[in-house]
Amino acid sequence: MIETLEWTLLDGEHALLVKGDMRRARERFDYAYAEAAQRGEPDALARAALGLGGMWVHEHRTAAAAARVRVRQREALSRLDADSPLALRLRIRLAAEDDYRTGGHEAIMALAAEARAADDPVALAEALSLAHHCVLGPGDGARRMELARELIGVASRTGRRSDLLIGLLWRTVDLLLEADPHAERALGELRTALGGEGQQAIEFVVGAIEVMLSMRGGRFEQAEERAAACYERGMAAGDHDAPGWYVRQLAAIRWYQGRIGELVPLLSDLVNSPMLAAVDDSPYAGLAVAAATAGDRRLAEGMLARLRGGVLGDRPRTSTWLLSMYAIVEAADLLGDAELAARAAALLAPYAGLPVMTSPGIVCLGSVRHSLGVAAIVMGEPDAAVAHLRGAVHENLALGHWPAVALSRSRLGQALALRDGPRDEGARGQLALAAQEAEALGMHVPNRVAERVTCRPEGPQWRVELGARTALVDHCVGMLHLAALLANPGREIPAADLAAGSPDPAAPARMSAQRMLDGPAGRAYRNRLAQLDAEIAELEAGQRRQKARERRAERDWLVAELASAAGLGGRPRTFAGSEERARTAVGKAIRRAVDRVATADPVIGEELRATVRTGLRCSYDPG
Repeated sequence: MIETLEWTLLDGEHALLVKGDMRRARERFDYAYAEAAQRGEPDALARAALGLGGMWVHEHRTAAAAARVRVRQREALSRLDADSPLALRLRIRLAAEDDYRTGGHEAIMALAAEARAADDPVALAEALSLAHHCVLGPGDGARRMELARELIGVASRTGRRSDLLIGLLWRTVDLLLEADPHAERALGELRTALGGEGQQAIEFVVGAIEVMLSMRGGRFEQAEERAAACYERGMAAGDHDAPGWYVRQLAAIRWYQGRIGELVPLLSDLVNSPMLAAVDDSPYAGLAVAAATAGDRRLAEGMLARLRGGVLGDRPRTSTWLLSMYAIVEAADLLGDAELAARAAALLAPYAGLPVMTSPGIVCLGSVRHSLGVAAIVMGEPDAAVAHLRGAVHENLALGHWPAVALSRSRLGQALALRDGPRDEGARGQLALAAQEAEALGMHVPNRVAERVTCRPEGPQWRVELGARTALVDHCVGMLHLAALLANPGREIPAADLAAGSPDPAAPARMSAQRMLDGPAGRAYRNRLAQLDAEIAELEAGQRRQKARERRAERDWLVAELASAAGLGGRPRTFAGSEERARTAVGKAIRRAVDRVATADPVIGEELRATVRTGLRCSYDPG
């Protein structure tokens, strides 16, 4: 009859390695450790301490639980012969935990070599699997593939089915992370190896991968149902990753549905969860996107500020790094932060050919080139954006990631419109196709193409904008007329009204005298004058004299400009004459103004030439 301690250890090992029941395994090993410590049996103590480490790395998430297991493993190691197989396995476990926490892999790789030299297949299998955890960041694909390949081979010597399953799982994950077209074949082989025998821990990971594949297929309802079922499976197995994986998967679904802002409360809870890995910053980035989408700029900027010393700094590239960077770029776009976008793009550039995926394949957001294209849009680099986004569409098609295809195609249309104008046939074609694809998938693709030109006075110049494009143009009479038309899109304004300075589309067609600088242009001048008065007072109160002088110079220019619109004694100047004279004068003035804009930015200039009409009645019709 097997005595109680040995039976408890065997039960724990069977629960962990055969059934994948991590919860029961912890309970059995915890009991066995206490019993072995009381009896003073070093080998049993070591087996129990090893079992407490679990299947993967960092299974004990709270600081207290992790420290307790670490102390037990060190204590068990201290009671063993340093050259024993159990001692080697304990050193492998401790090294892997240290490397994972610090983002390294040197110690665990050295111990894998030691296990290889000792010809210890069990120790080597454990070292290979744990080492794989430590090289899950982008750029380590070749090293990971070699580890998985060797583990599958070593499994034939250990006699443990779990080693083969873990090796096949890691091979599947590696192929997914590298966008290998044979990844789903590897998943099929893993499913066959699992067969009808339950292995809860690995089945939980396979279920999470299947959620991701449903999302890539655009089957959002199925993906959400599978995510909920996967969460329940993970909780039953005792996997502490279950809550975090579920929130990430739900966030990806809501992102493509255009509903990510709904998840601010859920993501806020996840950010503060003690169950998150210490090396995982992705919840901060996800919350930044959700908050920015929901209009909470302060919360979004607060989350991004936390990341500047983390994933945006010199921290190691972890398995969630690409996911974090994707979210950071999208947040930069929502917040209009070109500096942040440029910083993220520089870090992402070496990984352009990879998919944005978090290990072990639970979420995929398409090609990294999509993020590079969005960053280029934010930075005002349309040529680069077009190149990256064309590549993203192609790579997302190869992935079979239909939501990502629609999103990248929409962004490509935006980049083409930014480069060539919103009337460009290529831009309109991509946007129309993206809208069709999105409608078929039941997803939301926002229209990000600016279809209106706007302008406002800025000192002695005018700032003319079309989306992210900007042109600064010196003042001229035609800019006053153009400002009035742009402020009243779709409305016809008599040329006589523009010439007299009072663009009132509801006024009678015939007018011989009107106030100048009434309407939108005049109001813009006067609003700026009031703003300058307030700024000058504040600067002078703060003894910032140089800035105050700059603001006063702008104020003096505006006062002179307003004065030029008045006659003797400050009486309103009038425009008197025939409608034909007004048509000629206003038409020439507007065309000269548009020429100035075109010199500063040809795309905006062409858009104005296509949308501004002059004549007896003038208009700006962006539709």
